[in-house]
Amino acid sequence: MSVSYRLMGIVNVTPDSFSDGGRFLEARSAIAHGCSLVGEGADIVDVGGESTRPGAAPVSARAELGRVQPVIEGLAAAGTGAQISIDTSKALVARAALAAGASLVNDVSAFRADPEMAGVVAEAGAECCLMHMLGEPRTMQHDPRYGDVVDDVKAFLEARLAFALAEGVSEHRVLLDPGIGFGKTVEHNLELLRRLDELASLGRPIVIGTSRKSFLGRIGAGASASARLAGTVASNVLAYERGASVFRVHEVAPVGEALAVAAATLGRRWTARSPGTTQTS
Repeated sequence: MSVSYRLMGIVNVTPDSFSDGGRFLEARSAIAHGCSLVGEGADIVDVGGESTRPGAAPVSARAELGRVQPVIEGLAAAGTGAQISIDTSKALVARAALAAGASLVNDVSAFRADPEMAGVVAEAGAECCLMHMLGEPRTMQHDPRYGDVVDDVKAFLEARLAFALAEGVSEHRVLLDPGIGFGKTVEHNLELLRRLDELASLGRPIVIGTSRKSFLGRIGAGASASARLAGTVASNVLAYERGASVFRVHEVAPVGEALAVAAATLGRRWTARSPGTTQTS
């Protein structure tokens, strides 16, 4: 039996990510961190070279690629067995990352930022994650408004899924992400989590990225990003119960332990997970 979820560990090779910017900017430390996340149970290692925090400034494709390519090559050479994901909205970066050993493209723009991205994914036969974002990182938190946030996000994801399929991407290789914190208020984020089953009805794996995000701190006592682990665990367990199946997190081990208990309690298919074991969809 296989478990019904995958854990995606975060490796930010950036100087300005909201909670760990600068910690893994040097390739050797980023590779070591990725391997450590796999040791904690990560099925996927998501490598990003451009911050998408609110207000973040864009970086050039050359600069982004210079950050992520040696890390992806190092993780591939390490032979951990985990899937490698590239977190980018640039086709040039995605193409090089896929050649270096990645097999999943995590695009926060859902193929809108670069007209060549869908073709790159389709040609490589790679998996992709299409995320909802209102606007772009520099402006997304400037008074975000929706008619009904769940209906609007669902319609967007359905449209982007249709676009990806029309561009030649195989449906079974598409994951969908509602974009928690990307152009949403606290209430928007909570409503998406409450009604996540409506997004799961689209029939594709739902990716959830609540890890360390500011809305958790506004609800609880975790003022700093590093103090939001309890909120991260709670939100991921709730998301799992409502149909999410991929969990993008900074701290893999505690979230994995909580999800294992949730899976067993809810009576879904599960198996004991040993460190470094990779599950596939």
